[in-house]
Amino acid sequence: MILDCFRLDDKVAIVTGASRGIGQGLAIGLAEAGAHIAGVAQTSSLDETGGAVEKLGRRFVPVHADLARVSSASAVVEAALAAFGRVDILLNNAAGQRRRAALDFTEEEWDYVHTVNLKSLYFLCQAAGREMVKQRSGKIINIVSVLSFQGGFGVAAYTASKGGVAQLTKALATELAPHGVNVNAIAPGYFATEMNHALLNDPVRLPQISVRIPAGRWGRPEDLQGAAVFLASQASAYLHGHVLVVDGGWMSR
Repeated sequence: MILDCFRLDDKVAIVTGASRGIGQGLAIGLAEAGAHIAGVAQTSSLDETGGAVEKLGRRFVPVHADLARVSSASAVVEAALAAFGRVDILLNNAAGQRRRAALDFTEEEWDYVHTVNLKSLYFLCQAAGREMVKQRSGKIINIVSVLSFQGGFGVAAYTASKGGVAQLTKALATELAPHGVNVNAIAPGYFATEMNHALLNDPVRLPQISVRIPAGRWGRPEDLQGAAVFLASQASAYLHGHVLVVDGGWMSR
């Protein structure tokens, strides 16, 4: 049955940025499909996410790590291996953001965004990928953005980093596909999450953005669950290096 191909029963998924917003929604979505979760956050409590996952009958292990420190990447994978003995899915959702005019960005701000969004993500992919190659199976899903394809106002560092992740997804897919590992990405459009708090409270930008979304609303975390389960499951076994846009039609205008 085709629906069985979407099941994730007893798979182990690492989800970064899992304490709230999109990351929390994705962790719960993977758990609903059958996966156990190693949820990663820097300092935020993971109790709410963990409780929701465990209520579904899945195991949840909280992992606190600061992805602004690249050394945390291997520690995250090691923690998941210690708890579950394997890693089947890596969902790289954690991201850093700094909003400032392009001519005013500081080197420190630029480096922070790129370390969290691109550099640490790469080394998470490397550490998890090594385990997946040994297993000859695995799924890596990177969360990019519609800003991987277009510009934005006051987010030069974020836009550059997310464009880099989209291209990294393709590069890793090329190298890991022969080993049974799928690497793909999801590009959300405008979602009503904490990261977009400034936009949601901007009396000028909010209506400018909202009127351009054909679906007539901003996205919610649950709008990404289906895409994540698809890319994490056997249903996407022949999909490599794809960036799946989930944006309410934003990119079609």
